[in-house]
This record gives sequence, C-alpha cells and structure tokens, in this order.
Amino acid sequence: MPGGEPRCFPSTGSAVLLLLKNLQAPSVEAEVLVCCGAPKGSAAKADNKKNHTFVRALDTCGRIKITDPNPQWVMKTMPHARIMGDIDVEQVTESFTALMDRRKFSLVVNLTLTFFFFFFLNPTRMTSQISIIYFLLFQLIIIVSHPCHRFLTHAAGGRWQFLQRSIGISAMHMQLLNNDRVIMFDRTDFGKSNISLPDGKCRKDSTGNKVDCTAHSIEYDVLSNTFRPLMVQSNVWCSSGAVMPDGSLIQTGGFKEGDRRIRIFKSCSDCDWVEVEKGLAVTRWYATNHILPKGGQIVIGGTMQFNYEFIPKNGAPNLFSLPFLAQTSDRGVENNLYPFVFLIGDGNLFIFANNRAILFDYLNNKVVKKYPTMPGGDPRCYPSTGSAVLLPLKNLQASSVEAEVLVCGGAPKGSVAQAKKGKFVNALDTCGRIKITDPNPQWVMETMPQARVMGDMVLLPNGNVMIINGGAAGVAGWELGRNPVLNPVLYRPNDKLGSRFELQNPTTIPRMYHSTALLLRDGRVLVGGSNPHNYYNFTGVLYPTELSLEAFSPAYLNPENSSLRPKIVLPASHANLKYNQNLEVRFTVARTVALDKFSVTMVAPSFTTHSFSMNHRLLVLGSEKVIGIGNNTYAVQVTTPGSVNLAPLGYYLLFLVHQDIPSEGIWVNLQ
Repeated sequence: MPGGEPRCFPSTGSAVLLLLKNLQAPSVEAEVLVCCGAPKGSAAKADNKKNHTFVRALDTCGRIKITDPNPQWVMKTMPHARIMGDIDVEQVTESFTALMDRRKFSLVVNLTLTFFFFFFLNPTRMTSQISIIYFLLFQLIIIVSHPCHRFLTHAAGGRWQFLQRSIGISAMHMQLLNNDRVIMFDRTDFGKSNISLPDGKCRKDSTGNKVDCTAHSIEYDVLSNTFRPLMVQSNVWCSSGAVMPDGSLIQTGGFKEGDRRIRIFKSCSDCDWVEVEKGLAVTRWYATNHILPKGGQIVIGGTMQFNYEFIPKNGAPNLFSLPFLAQTSDRGVENNLYPFVFLIGDGNLFIFANNRAILFDYLNNKVVKKYPTMPGGDPRCYPSTGSAVLLPLKNLQASSVEAEVLVCGGAPKGSVAQAKKGKFVNALDTCGRIKITDPNPQWVMETMPQARVMGDMVLLPNGNVMIINGGAAGVAGWELGRNPVLNPVLYRPNDKLGSRFELQNPTTIPRMYHSTALLLRDGRVLVGGSNPHNYYNFTGVLYPTELSLEAFSPAYLNPENSSLRPKIVLPASHANLKYNQNLEVRFTVARTVALDKFSVTMVAPSFTTHSFSMNHRLLVLGSEKVIGIGNNTYAVQVTTPGSVNLAPLGYYLLFLVHQDIPSEGIWVNLQ
C-alpha cells in the first residue's frame, strides 16, 4: 500500500469489502477499502515508558479492485486522522445480509471460509496471486461481519487560511461593516487581554476596583489583515446588536453595569465606541436584536426578560410583554435565550425559542400563528445551543413570498444538568426545515453528517449554507462542551432531501463556546473566538482560550474555478439603490459562460454571537436573460426588492453567481 505504513493491530486501521454487485456474472468484481492506521514506529514510541510519544494517526484510505488483472491502490484523504476506527457495511452484499444476522454470519463465515480456503483453494494448486486474493477476501469478510459504527465517505472540499495568531481578544461577537472592517469584542471582566489600549487609556473593571489598560474590542481590517484596539466602557458580555441604515453598529445590553447600555460604533478611520447609560428599558443579557423594515430595531428577551422593546426610543411606552418567552423557559435552565428571529414578507416576525415557534405581529403585540413543536421536542436555543437561518428568499415580485427556516443542532433534553455533573451527552445530529408561510406548516427533519452543538450557520452568496464550529457533546457554558467538530458542513437547500449535506475539510483549531463565523465580501467565511472559560486561560485546559483568526474558503474559491468567476464592473461599489428598481449589472467572465446559469443575490451581513447570525438574510433578485456585449463582458437586468419587509433599509452585499461560483461582492445601499 503506498507509503508502506502498517494498517493492522496494533497500528490499527480498518477495512471493508465494498458492495458486491452483478452476482450472476461469470466474474464478480471485488473492491476493498482500507482506512486509518498509524505511521511506522508509532507503537514503539507510544510504548516507551520513559517518554511516551503519541504520533498523529494516518488520514488516508486506500481503495483497490482486487479482481483486476493489474490491481493498483487509489489513495484518498479522510476529513480526520483516525486510529482504531470502525467501518459500517450494512450492505456488504445483496444476499448475505438477507440470509442471516451478522453475529451468526460471523461464526458461519469463520468456519466455512477457513475450511474452503485450506481444503479447496490450497495455494499449492493455484497461482500465488489468486490464492492471496481469496485469502484477503476471507479475512475481510470476517472483519466486516461484526457490528460496527458508521463511517462517512462524503467528499470533502474547501480550504483553510490562518490569518492572525492573536488579535489580542477572543472574538465572541462579530459584525462586518460596509468599509470591509469587522468589529469584534469579548467581555471586560475576563481579566487583562493581550492587546493594550492606545494612548495610555485605562478603565476600571466591572467591580470598579481594578484598573484595566487593555482592550476588549478591536476593529479588524479584512483587506489589509490588520487590526486596531477599541475601548468599550462597560461589560459587553453576551450582548446583541444590528447595523442601522446609515451603517452604524448599534449594540445593546451585556452583563452587570453593561446590561442596560446602548453602544454606538460609526465606521470611520479613528472612530471608537460611544455609550448611552440606561438606554434600554430593562436589563438585556442573551437577548436578540432584529432590524425592522424602516430601520429601527427590536430587542427581544434575555435572561428572565419575557418582553421586548424598540430602539431608538420615541418617547412612547417602550416595554411590551411576550408571554411566549415565559412559556418556552425551562425551569432552572431556560433553553430559550438568544431566540432565533426572522422578519418575513408580510411584516411579521418568526420567533423560535427552545423547541417551538410563533409568527408575531410586534406592532399590535399579537401572536398570528403557532407552529408545531419541532419533532423530538429537544431544545435548540442557548444553552442547548443550535443555530438557525432564514433560507434564501426568491420570487420577490410575487404577491406572497415563500419563507423557509432551517434549524440545526442543539442538545437533548437534560443535557445541561448532565454536563454540570461531568457527563457530556452527545449533541443532536438533526435539522428541522419548515415553510413558515404555508397554511399548514410542518417540520421536515434531516440528519447531518455529524452531531453538533454551538455551531454557526452562514449563508453563502450562492444560497448554500455553511455549518461551522462547535462540539459534538455537552452544551454551551463554562467547561460544558466536549469533542470539537472540526469539519464544516455544506448544506445545499435546493438539492434532493437526503443528499443536501457535504462534509468539508477540517480546521486544526477547536472552536467551542464563544466562537463566531461570518461571511466576508470576497466569499470567505471568517472564523474566530472560542473561550469556554470564565477568564482567559491558555494552559492546562482541554480547549485553551483562542485569540486567533482564520478563514474558510468554500470550493467555489478554488483556483480551478477562477476562469468561471464573474467580476462585477457595474454598478460601482456603495451604489445607492431604490426599491423595485430596474438595475443593470455588468460583469466579465474569462471563459465561455453558461447564459442560463446566472443569478444575482443580495446578502445582509450579520451580527454573530452564540451560534446565531442576527439579521442575516439572502435575497435572489428577479432577472432577465443574460446578454453578451463584447470582450467577455455581459449584462443582466435585475429588479431590486419591492418591499422593506423583504429587505429592510440599509447596506447589503450584492453578488453575481455563475454556475454556483459567486463574484466578489460589492456594497449597495438600499434606500
């Protein structure tokens, strides 16, 4: 086998005889897959009593057609290195599994094939090649006859790029602004960060006793891959926010002295945070913000807050009861914090908390519709943290625009209590999808390739969804998560049910509690954060505080796709657009284009924290036929959204997508 590394005990890999087909043929093709194992010398190093050294396992599989006249190994790379793995072969043959259960099959095959090999296929009567093939078949069928675990063989894709070893803070909260800079912050009572405030600035910590001269917020410049420290005056831990139509970030709530603050950040070269004390009607910790059609914000819930309010205030009473939040609060756990909120085309809000949802008329404080409980009844909101997205909105000129929500991951009932006792229950591996505008909406359940809690869901420019970060066991909270999930998963909402997920290439950095991800203008996904500790903690723990930044590039950014990637030449970036406007988008493509495989999308950038991308939405603009205008330049006419309910006022990223490959986005301002 290429590489010559051992694959059997104690350098334990695993193997399977792949599905046998065409059983009536005179010669039945046989193919073997061998995966996992350990490099040469690993056993000796691991067994060295003076200096145990554990060598990284193999991450390759070899596949060979053993019945070919000239068999050759074909090597593939797995998403994870693995030793002592099992391979599931529920359908090894079409006949054996129908005849007997596996435990009986194991004994029968052992005896029968041993007899058959040594008495009928005696190597002295056969060529050495044929005898070896039969003996290998004998060994493999014995191996695969035992019950074992599922082995994923989905194709992997995408590339990881390491951006910064340390930005000085852990990126617990993120927001992309229209100058291609990302505002990030963690909390002010973590202790001193690894980046100093400029010009000798200092502030007292939350206790009012200790002086802290370090920053707990930064501005990251995507284009130059640099950052500068920012100064927050109060504790922003577990807060929320949204970008206003003028491009300024409004951020609300937090912990202790910060729980009623409103903070404003305007995008300029030397801007910093401005804070408004008691800007909120009540304390907000673990609340959700959503931009409203004409540019205000609604702030919903938070710890022990079963209500909502609006910002900016207009002098009228500004606190409204929302009993649904009390109804979905599990005693002692809550499981309804950071509710998933989406504005839909009729102007109402879809609000999901715990394991169920309502359609809510926030102007009249009225529940319009109650949705069925998600099958299984397991919680999906913090601290049993799943994630959710509003799937792409299409046919925007229709009288009623269909809206569909996808909720993925989370933790089974009781997981929080178990985790606090040191028992980390496996996370949920299911997603629920529901057409919330249907007269009789029902959840359709799907199974992810991996269980996941604390994952982030990011809408990509082509309408697919990236599921990234998180763990496979436990819940959100201090030291309560386990088993990092290093592989992102791509979800294609337009594919057939059962074939929508594709495992992507893994990172090497665990991103557990307090990790974040968001879409950048160039189509990459920015990833940061992870701090499951009450303070910054870099040594002696399972998952050290992570100050690094990296980016995941989906397969559409692979070099081989560059000649198919469009480049927008018109309109210019930061163009002002009107509602229901006819807009010509001009672009170039280096290679011959598929004129029927273009779309134009608009993406609202998200405020991301605690596995939820607030205000994140993608709209597919109605378009006419693409026409060529010479020199590899093309034009397409599109119509902008006709309603502020579909696309609230403000800044969006506009992309042109060709054969699922998006251009670099341009900023547009919908006015």
